[in-house]
Amino acid sequence: MNSLDTIILEVADPAAARDFYARAFGPDLPLDFRASDAPSDGFRGFHISLTMAQPADVDGLVGTALAAGATEIKPVARSLWGYGGVLRTPDGSIWKVVSSSKRNKGPAGRAIESVVLLIGADDVAASKQFYVDRGFGVARSFGRKYVEFERGSGTVTLGLLSRKGLAKDAGVPADGSGSHRVVLVGGSAAATDPDGFAWEPAAVSEPRTPTTNR
Repeated sequence: MNSLDTIILEVADPAAARDFYARAFGPDLPLDFRASDAPSDGFRGFHISLTMAQPADVDGLVGTALAAGATEIKPVARSLWGYGGVLRTPDGSIWKVVSSSKRNKGPAGRAIESVVLLIGADDVAASKQFYVDRGFGVARSFGRKYVEFERGSGTVTLGLLSRKGLAKDAGVPADGSGSHRVVLVGGSAAATDPDGFAWEPAAVSEPRTPTTNR
């Protein structure tokens, strides 16, 4: 079964980005950084979620991210599904910090339970088929609305939501153009999905020309 092992963010200054993420979220996220000045305007078509055990953990992580230089898109709040908020990091990526729990169960901590990358698909069914053909197992699927793939041996859970739905979830307009500014690493072969997200093999991660298909 295929899996998502690493997320490469394409940024103006990899050293500055590495320092920010270490201070904001800790040094152990499955992230790498690559220099890029590819144009990217508006919504980039994805966001990354960090799942925490309880609201106090969410508050703590959001607090350090804001102190490190992130900006708030949606303030942390309770909702039907749990507790969380949305941030934009200095490189322009959108991050959610969330917990399915609405109550604290103990002292605040910084342990991240899971990392989830959601892609905003123009056609969820077509993108789902691409990933199934590529060897991803489906964990949950709700028609043309939402798909979550099995994580397998990877460190990141991959999911699909409609582009409009994902933008609404993030609290930003759905319009965007230019590079996604992200590369997904996993599997044994390079590929580009129907929404223009590029994959590189897990064993090889060489510089590439940023994808501009959005």
